[in-house]
Amino acid sequence: MGEAGSKASPLEFRPDPVIEAYKRHVDRTLLRENLKLTPGERLEKLAAFMRSLAEVQGAAAPRRG
Repeated sequence: MGEAGSKASPLEFRPDPVIEAYKRHVDRTLLRENLKLTPGERLEKLAAFMRSLAEVQGAAAPRRG
């Protein structure tokens, strides 16, 4: 079994400093709002974003002629 008198120490949680640095720049309110949506609503939101992105890219394309 283990050494006499030794007790199992509880796991300690030590935050990763790199993750903590990134978390300072994350808008958690946006995450919460998106998590309130159903998966289908999230996909529709993504599709709408992709459509608008394609429009912007099309408008920014150089004119040839």
